[in-house]
Amino acid sequence: MQASLSLSVSNPAAIPRSSHGFESSIPFPSKPVNLRFCGLRREALGFSSASTYPLSTSRSSRSVARSNKVSASLGSANGSSSAPKSFDYDLIIIGAGVGGHGAALHAVEKGLKTAIVEGDVVGGTCVNRGCVPSKALLAVSGRMRELQNEHHLKALGLQVSAAGYDRQGVADHANNLAMKIRGNLTNSMKALGVDILTGFGAVLGPQKVKVGKDTVVTAKDIIIATGSVPFVPKGIEVDGKTVITSDHALKLEFVPDWIAIVGSGYIGLEFSDVYTALGSEVTFVEALDQLMPGFDPEIGKLAQRVLINPRKIDYHTGVFATKITPAKDGKPVTIELIDAKTKEPKETLEVDAALIATGRAPFTNGLGLENINVATQRGFIPVDERMRVIDSNGDLVPHLFCIGDANGKMMLAHAASAQGISVVEQLTGRDHVLNHLSIPAACFTHPEISMVGLTEPQAREKAELEGFEVAVAKTSFKANTKALAENEGEGLAKLIYRPDNGEILGVHIFGLHAADLIHEASNAIALGTRIQDLKLAVHAHPTLSEVLDELFKSAKVNAHVGRSPVAEPVAV
Repeated sequence: MQASLSLSVSNPAAIPRSSHGFESSIPFPSKPVNLRFCGLRREALGFSSASTYPLSTSRSSRSVARSNKVSASLGSANGSSSAPKSFDYDLIIIGAGVGGHGAALHAVEKGLKTAIVEGDVVGGTCVNRGCVPSKALLAVSGRMRELQNEHHLKALGLQVSAAGYDRQGVADHANNLAMKIRGNLTNSMKALGVDILTGFGAVLGPQKVKVGKDTVVTAKDIIIATGSVPFVPKGIEVDGKTVITSDHALKLEFVPDWIAIVGSGYIGLEFSDVYTALGSEVTFVEALDQLMPGFDPEIGKLAQRVLINPRKIDYHTGVFATKITPAKDGKPVTIELIDAKTKEPKETLEVDAALIATGRAPFTNGLGLENINVATQRGFIPVDERMRVIDSNGDLVPHLFCIGDANGKMMLAHAASAQGISVVEQLTGRDHVLNHLSIPAACFTHPEISMVGLTEPQAREKAELEGFEVAVAKTSFKANTKALAENEGEGLAKLIYRPDNGEILGVHIFGLHAADLIHEASNAIALGTRIQDLKLAVHAHPTLSEVLDELFKSAKVNAHVGRSPVAEPVAV
């Protein structure tokens, strides 16, 4: 499962505030904030990064420089503001999710003595309550769809009797996969010498971490990687049975006849795929005027035609769910809707269950941030482009970093891991700034949706601000031999680019294995590869990768533009 994407925006008033079916009571501050919309960032809208603090390649000079930026009033366990003179570890990571795990493994590879603190279970949200178990359920839904599609099977010359499923068996598949991956992560860290410290971690002061009730450990550097939890708006009562979050839904304790899904982003779309494949009817409740608001509009329109309209799904857009009451005493779940603009009551839905898919909130409470003069912004820990934590005075906190969902830059598991690796690179003497526009995202519906970079509206806004032209190229899966052989020709790939220099601004794919195909475009953006170079690349035939081959070849780059050197990455 993918969490909602988040990148910094300079003018939030110009952007729709919510992609979910609820009314947000969170105020928007005057300073830039982190909104959960795909691909938006300061640079994309023509603004430079707020941080101008340089990073020295020397570890000692970097530490001194950062210390000079920080106020001296930092507390510790015994009231002293001084940092320890010797350390238990080179690096302590608070949180053993995908981000913390990736940072720990890279740190050990770089020769750092490393410990990771986990108060719950290794693997975090992704492994235990997100990406991993959701993909297990989606694997089941994909096979069910194929077995139930007589027209598809008949076209392949296949005959299959009525397909069925065992709910507990499906739930066990998801749970067993999570356990296996969790064990693999734990074993990999132990094998490499990472110390796993069990207990809730909190920052006591400079380079000091409290683990559990009594243990205090010290480290040269600390990374906060505590992730996120499901966000439940006010007015919604979650009982874990009939009104649930994604955490509950992944257990698949029952399959309701009719379920309302509040929010039509990644989480909501993926669960609609699972529930409808298992026989449920679904009703979406979406605050904005269209479904799938975080996606490129053209891709979203096609996805709705394929993923929503033919299935047992209806929807209400432009409405907030102001109150949801669980089923009780034989009464159904009730959902009170109001108009998102006028706030006038609309109607009340009565369903068997409701899934709250309204995004995720950072898990940053109780981390001892007050000890280091750090205040969260809407729950997120403020960081600069190098993931260094910023205190309430706007200064850098020495030796302290925050990665993943807790900083809100891009709420994806692989983004957290990439941020963690970037931090370790800095700690071991190599300056590294992660280009968040090169990080791909995917929605694992059937067919899949994937994207990297800017949507077309975002690209055109950037072009207007900076004064360049935007062009769009498209290719259909119907022209791909492998897709046709699979009888899966429904799909579209879209390239957004600059014809003056061949720069890729964004790529969006809807179709068979779109989540795998996006990485060619992602790597091209990361490496600064231009379209004029990609046109010369060779792809095996017949493969789905030729969708991208045709896409790049169809782009019209100005004739005078030659092959370009690798561009510098752009930081968020």
